[in-house]
Amino acid sequence: MSGGHDTIDVLVPTCNRPAALAVTLATLGSQSWPRLRIVVSDQSERAGACEQPEVAAVLRYLRATGRSVDTYRRLPRRGMAEQRAFLLAQARAAVCLFVDDDVILEPDLVARLHGVLRAEGCGFVGSALHGLSHLGQLRPAQEAVEFWNGPVRPETVRTGSAAWARHHLHSAANLFHVQTRLATGDAVNRRYKVAWVGGCVMFDTGMLRAAGGFDFWRELPSQHCGEDVLAQQRVMARYGGCAILPSGAYHMELPTTVTVRAVDAPYVLPLEPDGPDPMQQERLPQDGLPRDRLPQDRLPQGRRSGTLE
Repeated sequence: MSGGHDTIDVLVPTCNRPAALAVTLATLGSQSWPRLRIVVSDQSERAGACEQPEVAAVLRYLRATGRSVDTYRRLPRRGMAEQRAFLLAQARAAVCLFVDDDVILEPDLVARLHGVLRAEGCGFVGSALHGLSHLGQLRPAQEAVEFWNGPVRPETVRTGSAAWARHHLHSAANLFHVQTRLATGDAVNRRYKVAWVGGCVMFDTGMLRAAGGFDFWRELPSQHCGEDVLAQQRVMARYGGCAILPSGAYHMELPTTVTVRAVDAPYVLPLEPDGPDPMQQERLPQDGLPRDRLPQDRLPQGRRSGTLE
């Protein structure tokens, strides 16, 4: 392949966000990695996003500059897990990058993620999203970061565990504040431990599939959230996963398109897909919420609420 660069499949789920999708696709078009195959699965309820002028213009630009783009219009909606399962089924490359439709990527981010994934040989590497509307709102209690001091290893992170609290680092502009304080000339691509990463995650495609991918969509109602969290937890338990600092991904902070969130995948499905997990067997009570979790704590990662709280 040209320049020794392998093709990377970029998988983009979208729904009712043509303007945001156009911005995300444009930042993919500016990536320094030359060989990207972009796959868009559109579940917009009215006019298709890819038919809107702003998206159509970017698609023309991508194709004219040598990027491969496949677009799909997929209705009815069966939930985000099924949407991601469909996208994963389209992947042909050894590496795939899931990017949400409201993310701005720095031009070297795909190359950096790929370099870390291959160097570590782990299941995924993520770039957590900065919510810059919260810039300057310092939250020291949420800014703890645990760096990997050696190779990234498999790690089991369960809901409610001490490691689960790592998600606070990815709220608001916490990570941006941390990386700004730690900025030095040799601080590029520092690996750190995560509970999960939202919005921009590169996987070893084979490892994601071996861990079950998003096939659990059949076990969930169509209205659910947390599907990306559960898939990452399963990959991390088998193969390891991390995120990088500095990040290089920014959240547009738009209102969520997943508005019914009572069923949260990592709380209702086992971490081990092949058998029951006694630590995860508490099912939803009649009110639809885990008994040990308050409604206002259902959105630990701000991209879900659109406000990166």
